[in-house]
Amino acid sequence: MGQDKYVAYVGTYTHGSSVGVHVYDLDVENGYMTERDVVPVNNASHLTKSTSGKYLYSIADEGVAVLKIDPATGDLKMINKVGIDGMRGCFLSADQNGKFLYVAGYHDGKVTVVHTHRDGRLGSVMDGIFHKSIFSVAERNFRPHISCVMPTPDGKFLCVVDSGIDHVNIYQVNPTSGKLKLLDVLRCELESGPRLMRFGKDGRFAYVNCELSNEILVYSYDGSGKLPKFELLQKVDSRMDKQERGCASSGLRVSPSGRYLYCSTAGDNSVSIYNIDQQMGTLKRICALPISGKYPKDIDVFPDEKTLVTLNHESNEIRFFTVDYEKGLIVMKGKPIKIDTPNCILISKVGEE
Repeated sequence: MGQDKYVAYVGTYTHGSSVGVHVYDLDVENGYMTERDVVPVNNASHLTKSTSGKYLYSIADEGVAVLKIDPATGDLKMINKVGIDGMRGCFLSADQNGKFLYVAGYHDGKVTVVHTHRDGRLGSVMDGIFHKSIFSVAERNFRPHISCVMPTPDGKFLCVVDSGIDHVNIYQVNPTSGKLKLLDVLRCELESGPRLMRFGKDGRFAYVNCELSNEILVYSYDGSGKLPKFELLQKVDSRMDKQERGCASSGLRVSPSGRYLYCSTAGDNSVSIYNIDQQMGTLKRICALPISGKYPKDIDVFPDEKTLVTLNHESNEIRFFTVDYEKGLIVMKGKPIKIDTPNCILISKVGEE
């Protein structure tokens, strides 16, 4: 890793001492972070970088905020904000060609496509689709709640995770108009509540954590044809104890090397770590241990994969853990960083494009 410099961007709700996107310098060797700056954004609940690596996009009450990343320091400067013709979003992702930004709408069950300009500014809304269900809008589990939008690694399709109707809808995005066309639906078990989707490093496998059933679903993915092919390979329980009630799977990450998967769970307030079989894509649990905080809403791992960081939303803190993969242990280190209502973390290499 040498002299590489990394920063972490942490999005927060605008509450108490938190005012938006907090910028931290990473000390990779010692496994800790130091706050350097804060950029006001109204209720920054999710962050993603542009395809070029030059811009940071953040969910905001106004829609989406665009911040320019200083290539020398990782500092942020606000450029503009745009509306998304709907209720506030909860998750963002960018397409590989840098033309579109995808926005997940949890509250209104809408997936939105926004045009991105070459200078990083966001333009007009290109398309928006509301998911539908046959159930009453008063029912929490059966009303559309889009929780994640994730392009396939080959850039051919857009996976839209809906935790309300237990679907992952697969769309094709017109490269010119940005219009969405539904191609397929992955139907998860009723009331499983799929939440997030991550792809493995080589793009052949996808992982979905289910908020209500506390499972991780492992899929193979083949995008070589005109239609996407997903096949369910495995289901793994993400809790410390399968008998534990009142749990909700929350954060999900794949390590930079692609060797490990991490999943956090609220309720029992734990993190589970898995080995990823590099040939089969399947998971083998290494450990599932408590994180000494409440509601680990998001998690990530440092670039050297030796330090795990948890954002504990309800106990208003960030905690750090040394990971021992051979012994199956995580050991807390350093003092927790106090921060009100942290939502998400994005670790970024400074100067990376």
